Amino acid sequence: MSIIVEFFVAPDDASAALALQTGPGRIESLTFGNFDPEEAVVEWECLLAGGSFGELVEAGEPRIVADQGDGGCVVFALSARLSTALADAERSQLRDIAVSWAAQRAEDGEAIDTEIADGILSDLATLVGSARRRSQGVYCWAA
Repeated sequence: MSIIVEFFVAPDDASAALALQTGPGRIESLTFGNFDPEEAVVEWECLLAGGSFGELVEAGEPRIVADQGDGGCVVFALSARLSTALADAERSQLRDIAVSWAAQRAEDGEAIDTEIADGILSDLATLVGSARRRSQGVYCWAA
């Protein structure tokens, strides 16, 4: 799997959708790779805030803001529930979630190092906190 994943801050959906063609560019963002971010955010929400994967997907999570279709680039919003859970999580809780997420991915044959998973969740929690202080949202661009 070779995917570029960028989580970024934007004031609203319309602004976030502008990232569809070229990515978020120079705005506040985090870049990762080689995992399915749409699946990941649903798994993280389940692990942090409860609920089932199927229920969240049926509810339309993650909410797509812009999509090229045919497997092209996509921009989606992190849910308010996930954002709140990330922002409110203690460092030890994020570490535990990272271990659980890495184990889930391993069960599905996808190797994600626990330290990398921990870094992704910790950095994302920091980004969400920064966005919330400015009353903005966090979005994801994947290519």
